[in-house]
Amino acid sequence: MKVVRDPVHGYIELDEMAQALLDTPQMQRLRRIRQLGLSHLVYPGANHTRFEHSLGTYHLTCQLLEHVEVPHPAEIKAAALLHDVGHGPFSHVTEELIRRYTRRGHDEISSILKAPEIASVLEKCSITPSSITTHVKGETTIGSILNSEIDMDRMDYLVRDAHYTGVAYGVIDLERLIHSLKFHERRFVIGPGGLQAAESLLVSRFFMHPTVYYHHVSRIAETMLLRACEHAIAEGLLDPTVLQSMDDAMLETALIEAGGYAGELIFRIRDRRLFKRSLYASLTSVSRDVVERYRSNPKRLEQELADESGVPEGFVLVDIPGIPEMTEMKAMIVVNDSMVSLEQVSPIVRNLEQAHMDNWRMGVYTLPEHRERVTNIAREFFQVRKDTRQLDLREMLGN
Repeated sequence: MKVVRDPVHGYIELDEMAQALLDTPQMQRLRRIRQLGLSHLVYPGANHTRFEHSLGTYHLTCQLLEHVEVPHPAEIKAAALLHDVGHGPFSHVTEELIRRYTRRGHDEISSILKAPEIASVLEKCSITPSSITTHVKGETTIGSILNSEIDMDRMDYLVRDAHYTGVAYGVIDLERLIHSLKFHERRFVIGPGGLQAAESLLVSRFFMHPTVYYHHVSRIAETMLLRACEHAIAEGLLDPTVLQSMDDAMLETALIEAGGYAGELIFRIRDRRLFKRSLYASLTSVSRDVVERYRSNPKRLEQELADESGVPEGFVLVDIPGIPEMTEMKAMIVVNDSMVSLEQVSPIVRNLEQAHMDNWRMGVYTLPEHRERVTNIAREFFQVRKDTRQLDLREMLGN
């Protein structure tokens, strides 16, 4: 048994299998992938990695297994360590791009588990790679420990992300919540005593979403990085099929070597000379029809807005996030020996759903010198109307 010190959970004990898996090059790559992509441009402390998060998820899973009995516990422990091994550089920033070209999400790790370094460890422990894959994707009953409405994965990243960004929204009673979790009628559920702890997790996630995960500066930098990658791929200077095996530094280097537009964008990101917001609008203040029409092809919209405003191609970027969901609301809790969803028993959780929708923002970004022209064109294009539910601070101050 080996013990490592973690700034979030304290001491984490690693058994022989965990140590062997962590020593594989596939897991060591995660040391070089930031957990929060480009959020360090907003929160300087947000330099923690997928490797640390994997350790934390493993630790919480081990804690859970101390009071929840499951068949083949070594399998779920291994799955906890390996659950993020499929992430590409800058974590979720490149995930959609990887999926577009390889049809694989970050949880589809079967090809990675076939690597001899990992395969030999799993074989020695009598664990099949297919069982790890199904657990990671949440396709098994015990896999819901890692992939369900309330799981060890999100419990770790919420407290870890709050710790490293320094925001005050990651206060979750992890110990109480973990001790309330159990299997009931083949479902991973919250016991009767875990309601308040589960509510704190959802409230934390609600505040972390606009404050950290969807902070506008992070969204701008991420959109710039995505367009740089797309341009390099289109020019044949970046192979999308190897993205999943790269780390942050490797992708930066590839984009610098690509030069041109891709090189300019990555240097802007590195020097924090980012595009600025021309439009940042809520779902209720823009035409839903226009948003849905262009959601699957934002580059076409970028070209139209650039042409109309007289801005060079590639210097108007459009960011249309998916409609927000809080899947945690559907987590089941046992009340009087019956299973009901959290939203049925908690008015706090019910109110979070609409509040979460109100946090949604779509963005149009450009260089500072083009901002005024692009703003006027974008506001007209999206038929922007005044949002009475959430005023901008400058509006409230009359500026």
